[in-house]
Amino acid sequence: MHTYVAIMAGGVGSRFWPGSREARPKQFLDMLGTGKSLLRLTFERFLPICPAAHIFVVTNAAYKDLVMEQIPELDDNQVICEPSRNNTAPCVAYTAFKLSALDPDANLVITPADHIVLKEQVFLDKIQEALDFAERQDALVTLGIEPSRPDTGYGYIHFGEAAGANVRKVLRFTEKPSLDIALQFLESGEYLWNAGIFVWSVRSVLSAFEQHSPEIYQIFQQGESVYNTEEEADFISRFYPGTPNISVDFAIMEKASNVYTIPAEFGWSDLGTWASLYEECPKDPQNNVVQGNVLALDSSNSLIRAPEGKLVVVKDIDDYIIVDTADVLLIYPKSKEQEIKQVTALVKSRTGEQFL
Repeated sequence: MHTYVAIMAGGVGSRFWPGSREARPKQFLDMLGTGKSLLRLTFERFLPICPAAHIFVVTNAAYKDLVMEQIPELDDNQVICEPSRNNTAPCVAYTAFKLSALDPDANLVITPADHIVLKEQVFLDKIQEALDFAERQDALVTLGIEPSRPDTGYGYIHFGEAAGANVRKVLRFTEKPSLDIALQFLESGEYLWNAGIFVWSVRSVLSAFEQHSPEIYQIFQQGESVYNTEEEADFISRFYPGTPNISVDFAIMEKASNVYTIPAEFGWSDLGTWASLYEECPKDPQNNVVQGNVLALDSSNSLIRAPEGKLVVVKDIDDYIIVDTADVLLIYPKSKEQEIKQVTALVKSRTGEQFL
């Protein structure tokens, strides 16, 4: 069996502050009230596709212990540690070189750790379709989500002619369009949301890096003899920080000609903000999402999150985000939640790193 999964779990999740913090980002939190972290849910989602021994987690070195704590099924070699945050292209290339050394015939699924998938069987069927297609030919495949609204926070995929039963050729990518453009995309029926879930053989993705991002390719190629050995960590600590800070989309996907997408609808959310969490969670009769011991009086359309062991009482609140933690209380209009990332920068300038 040559199927592998790499879960990307190195982000900070600053738009989920103060729930998501530098020391314990959102992927390690129980954001949905299920008793399991987003990372754990993602790991379990892929077990029908491949055994636990074929699932890797790519994360910042600071989070290795958290990963091992939440997924004890992994061994040390399955936690791929980045010594610096250089965006997604370097971590994807590193993972591909590492897996190529383990299994040159490997087919790889790259997935974020913090997505919601409500229709898991549909999702798994689409992943298998992508794996089958990528195994048969030199192809870089991305899952495209059928859009339900003109969302300006997502990247879009313009697809063209059919290349298989459910596979379409990708014509171009567009990052976070204006509302007018997003409306045009939605009305055309020729665009999908870019979910950032990729499927390819390690041969195909390494070839793409060699052709379209040679600087990254050459850095990691130097370590071909050390991957999966005791020397790997030293090599990575010396050379990884020197890789370009660039996304895999910009590094290879927008340049390659062998890019395909599989349209899908499986109850997906990238869970990027408090508002997206609000949209996905069950509501009370007043349309509130309540997490923890909360008494919401004459309040509506809000997300209210209380820490364990604390009672939170609110009254006459409408359309707000209220997140109470041990050392930070956030009360913010839900309609302005995109500002929260900037708020964390302001907090840092006023108080340093203490509350981040």
